[in-house]
Amino acid sequence: MKERILLSHGSGGRLSHKLIKELFLKKFDNSLLKKLGDSAIFEENSIRWAFSTDSYVIKPLFFPGGDIGKLAVSGTINDLSVAGATPLFLSCALIIEEGLQLSTLEKIISSMKETADKANVQIITGDTKVVEHGSADGLFINTSGVGILISSQELSPQGINVNDRIIINGTIGDHSIATLSAREEFDFQTEIKSDCAPLNDLIGKIIPACSGLKMMRDPTRGGIATVLNEVTSEQSFAIELWEEKIPIREEVASICEILGFDPLYLANEGKVIFIVKQEEADKLLAMARAHPLGKKSRIIGKVVSEPKGKVYLRTGLGSRRVIDVLTGDQLPRIC
Repeated sequence: MKERILLSHGSGGRLSHKLIKELFLKKFDNSLLKKLGDSAIFEENSIRWAFSTDSYVIKPLFFPGGDIGKLAVSGTINDLSVAGATPLFLSCALIIEEGLQLSTLEKIISSMKETADKANVQIITGDTKVVEHGSADGLFINTSGVGILISSQELSPQGINVNDRIIINGTIGDHSIATLSAREEFDFQTEIKSDCAPLNDLIGKIIPACSGLKMMRDPTRGGIATVLNEVTSEQSFAIELWEEKIPIREEVASICEILGFDPLYLANEGKVIFIVKQEEADKLLAMARAHPLGKKSRIIGKVVSEPKGKVYLRTGLGSRRVIDVLTGDQLPRIC
């Protein structure tokens, strides 16, 4: 039997990585793509640019704290921002299912406009396609974006050293649980809002002020566990997370316990992980906490020497648990 594409191939987990490396990277082989960053970094006319693209297929289209339009604009802005760039321009491509109410589309487009305006980014080009009823769950959106690198700092795993600190700007798992709560089959007694937001203002303030910043990533699909595994992959260091320091809402933790989810793998859409030199960790933490999107920032771990290429959790009891990459996803279709 010929191998077929599964939902897990789009989850950001092990099957996603296999598909990227064994098909896309093999066929599209070039020096820019090989870096496998959230954005491609290239230079033209002595200016360093970042370019990124992402597609959004979330179900439902509206959820507590946001909608597919806000998500699409925020997501691409954040991919550019964590690459160290100032986002400038976005594209907007729509695949609309026949029968979608025009008022729904107008509400989503208005949300995209509002989000882009707040981030000081312009949507300057786009495309629209309509497909037969039953082919697109209402609406799919692709956004691409370009930005200019803020500084000459090389933000990559190669600059990371033992004792560097891991910082996140707030609670994890909010987006996944908010999306789940908006689905008809679940009736949670508490409303958790998605953290969906553009992070370029927060990140833009921190980059020029912290010369010890080593790398940033936004922990979307696969959560902080998957992102940090991508950072350590094939590197000569490991990352130790501190369970009691990882910020998580009580409601999110309770729902995860009931449903059997590990919050470390839940998607976030308004979070950034900073890896920073130990001596500048407190400075970065203070700057993040001074920003509206970073009030609950925490230092959640550090870079260690062993076991090389791994991520592990130091539990409240003092034991260690290896945090690996999932083959699939706990909850598909959330971004």
